[in-house]
Amino acid sequence: MAWQLIFTDQYNRRAAKFLKRHPDAEAQYTKALELLELNPHHPSLRLHGLSGKLDGLQSISINLKYRIVIEMIITETEIVLINVGDHDAVY
Repeated sequence: MAWQLIFTDQYNRRAAKFLKRHPDAEAQYTKALELLELNPHHPSLRLHGLSGKLDGLQSISINLKYRIVIEMIITETEIVLINVGDHDAVY
């Protein structure tokens, strides 16, 4: 079962800015989104829940440096993309 990725306007702006600053990460970014759509629990994504001000959201890894913050809506099999950037920027 494939998940549906929801790209909000705000996320699309953040992603465009991220990819402009980090063109070297574009292939890894694309691969992470493909894996997320097929299986959010794939080990290479390192899916984990967040706490504090981001409580209720999850994070996946693009690589060791960059993350995507997501909201998983389990009952609808939808994943809403929230933010993308380096570890310190998204947390």
